[in-house]
Amino acid sequence: MFDNQSIQHQQLEQNSILKKENIDPNLENTIEIFKSIYSIPLNSDIKIRNILIGGLNKKASIIYISTISDSKIIENHVIEALLSNNDETKDIENIISAQSIKTFEKIEDVLSEINKGNAAVLVDSYLEAYLIGTSNFQGRAIEKTENEVILKGPKEAFNEKGSTNISLIRKKIKSENLVVEVIPVSQTSNNELYIVYMKDLVNNELLNTIKEKVNSLEVDSIQNLSLMEQYIEDRKTSIFPTILYTERPDRAASFIEDGFIVLLMENSPSSLVLPATFWSFFHTSEDYYLRFLYGNFIRILRLLALLITLFISATYTAITNYHVEMLPTDLLLAISATREIVPFPTVVEILLMEIAFELIREAGLRVPSPIGPTIGIVGALILGQAAVQANIVSPLVVIIVALGGLSSFAIGDISMNFAIRLIRFLFILSAALFGFYGMTAMFSVLLLYMVSLKTFGVPYMAPMSPKYISSKDTIYRKMVQNQLFRPGYLKPKDMKKKREINDGQS
Repeated sequence: MFDNQSIQHQQLEQNSILKKENIDPNLENTIEIFKSIYSIPLNSDIKIRNILIGGLNKKASIIYISTISDSKIIENHVIEALLSNNDETKDIENIISAQSIKTFEKIEDVLSEINKGNAAVLVDSYLEAYLIGTSNFQGRAIEKTENEVILKGPKEAFNEKGSTNISLIRKKIKSENLVVEVIPVSQTSNNELYIVYMKDLVNNELLNTIKEKVNSLEVDSIQNLSLMEQYIEDRKTSIFPTILYTERPDRAASFIEDGFIVLLMENSPSSLVLPATFWSFFHTSEDYYLRFLYGNFIRILRLLALLITLFISATYTAITNYHVEMLPTDLLLAISATREIVPFPTVVEILLMEIAFELIREAGLRVPSPIGPTIGIVGALILGQAAVQANIVSPLVVIIVALGGLSSFAIGDISMNFAIRLIRFLFILSAALFGFYGMTAMFSVLLLYMVSLKTFGVPYMAPMSPKYISSKDTIYRKMVQNQLFRPGYLKPKDMKKKREINDGQS
């Protein structure tokens, strides 16, 4: 066993040395190197086709991975073209009729291109390999968004193919200033990160900061953006998210047009927006697609839902434990009557129901989709009714926890939703210990913590604290024609969104 391991280890070391070498003019030697590296014939989807180029009368070999390459392009535009050539003066680039042809001299560069789905053409006595664009990775079609559902606006969502995601953004931003940079981010998987931005808007200092952070990563594998987010965020243990995750191309495009930087990656049906402030998580695309009054109405509802889910359970705990004098007598007697037969303190009641609600929510997400909503509804009804009849909790607690749980669904962003749900428990505990004084202290600590946060050098509470020039779209939404400036905290190259300001709109 140890002999086999040592042999395999020696083979791996030898292959790593071979990768650094240049293409051997002797075709047979080069093919043997590729066979050794790709473990042929053990590796079944690596194909090598040997042919004789017509006209040039030279031996050639085409190497490709059949599962990620387009075999029709290889057959029709590469193999057939080389076999049917009769002109002795043509070079390889003029014989092959593919859309893209690149040449490489180092074996490791050729391997990298083959692993991306391209086909390599190796010709006897040539010191370079020709790489033909034949990539054909399988993936989902463009579908509707699942986590960021809106009623009015585009329905397209990102999928797992990086090229498709870039095309969705380019469809919305038809500009020569839109730049897509590619940076390799893993040493073993050879995955690539796409950095998308507008070169006439982006802050170069911010862009360089992000590039340095990405280039400093020394990991074997980063498969998707959800992992990338955890590697590059500034405060990895922060309860608040500092990078915005969105699966909507229209939302990503709107951020790019404001001077933000968007990250895309293969295998990720989403994008990351950098930097992201607290207000970025609070806003949604539908705020802008709806008319002025309607958009502000749902934004006010969302703010109200945020306050309810944070404070309703903690407020009930504080009042019943420390501040009963704040309640009207009739309400106080009604609450006392329902709690008279309940054996647990208020905080235990609240925590039991809050944890039960979280369990039902998690179970509804993990079970198969046809029965998920049924489990959520039936579980909540049965548990709530049974708990009241068993005198474990009072009916008012069920109502309060249910209202707080439902309000949390109004917070659309996944990461911010988790943050608010966790903070809700902190407020419940602080209310149980010190009443409203504890809640006030907890709120002050959280506010100070949020003000101290920065995301890639940008204050987390900007543009409210500190104050920056902006379109004043923080709490309520202004009319579209009155949104004149890009976010000042980004320090974009061009602050103005609109070139002309009509009378009465300044």
